Amino acid sequence: MKGIAILGSTGSIGVSTLDVVRRHPGRFRIVALAARANAERLLEQCLEFEPALAAVVEPEAARRLEAGLRRHGLATEVKEGESALADVARHPDAEQVMAAIVGAAGLLPTLAAASAGKRVLLANKESLVCAGQLLMDAVAASGAELVPIDSEHNAVFQCLPQPAAAGRRPPGIRRIVLTASGGPLRGHAAAALDAVTPEQAVAHPNWSMGRKISVDSATLMNKGLELIEACWLFGVGPELVDVVVHPQSVIHSMVEYADGSVLAQLGNPDMRTPIAHALGWPERIESGVESLDLVRVGQLDFEPPDLERFPCLRLAREAARSGGTAPVVLNAANEVAVEAFLGRRLNFTGIAGVIESVLDRHDLRQVTDLEDALAADAWARTAALELIARREPGSA
Repeated sequence: MKGIAILGSTGSIGVSTLDVVRRHPGRFRIVALAARANAERLLEQCLEFEPALAAVVEPEAARRLEAGLRRHGLATEVKEGESALADVARHPDAEQVMAAIVGAAGLLPTLAAASAGKRVLLANKESLVCAGQLLMDAVAASGAELVPIDSEHNAVFQCLPQPAAAGRRPPGIRRIVLTASGGPLRGHAAAALDAVTPEQAVAHPNWSMGRKISVDSATLMNKGLELIEACWLFGVGPELVDVVVHPQSVIHSMVEYADGSVLAQLGNPDMRTPIAHALGWPERIESGVESLDLVRVGQLDFEPPDLERFPCLRLAREAARSGGTAPVVLNAANEVAVEAFLGRRLNFTGIAGVIESVLDRHDLRQVTDLEDALAADAWARTAALELIARREPGSA
């Protein structure tokens, strides 16, 4: 049986991964799990899958988990703190590591998994956005495998000639087309976007995702981050990656070839499909996803993204062209701005405004090592917080 470690096991991707694993008891075994603070859900997962190691970032949550495990007589080792995530990623019995921690917090453990030569199932797009060259270098140096989990990148991966080497542009590729649902605000008038609430922004019509990713989908930043990720994964420049809005979320992405052929991957919008593909690759295994009924779907619509109403996609493409620390700053400013929006300290359109202002203030540098990326990330977070404080009512 293949040993699996999951970084972010209590989030939506982690839960879906465990659902797929549950369907194949003789094929996979869970050896390590990691979460930030949800000790209650992590305890339930440990009781079912009995991993050798469980890591929790928050100390108090780690103590609750350890107490729960003792009550049930389970011998799972508990570690706490950020460094414990890397222990999960490097676990000697883990052949595959699901990297599903949201945001820049997933960077270090994802790098640890790659450096340890694991098959990295990459759901944490920020690792490539913030440290693309460093991650690709780690993969090359250790002989690790990188299999994308985002539905769009997994779709592209499936449409490429196999085996597709991570970071190398396959011959004959004319362009990559990433599809976007348009999110819950696709039909909103520009004048109404200022008043969008967090509840409206996270109400995604097709996908079940966490709050942060759902807001990114609403602003189209999620698609911008995916554009940057696609450049690293498939060895192409941003000029070869297009985005098209496809409200039904049935076509997950497409690859156009030099002969005019376009290959597309279709399926119901359920993350268990790319997860099962990555876990079983190069074999195909059961995912639990309902078969696609094209007659019931009826029609497939496409439209260009509206960059005036949703400028985050434009900002991401510009950051991709600039390279260096620009994508790091883009991502960090976005994380801070989205958190402020969810906390009702920033309006919806203010998310893009903060990101653009931070990018305008940034002195572009190259990312030659991890310290460069972390320094740019820290600077951008401070700059974004200062800008948000000035926008808040009562601020000086």
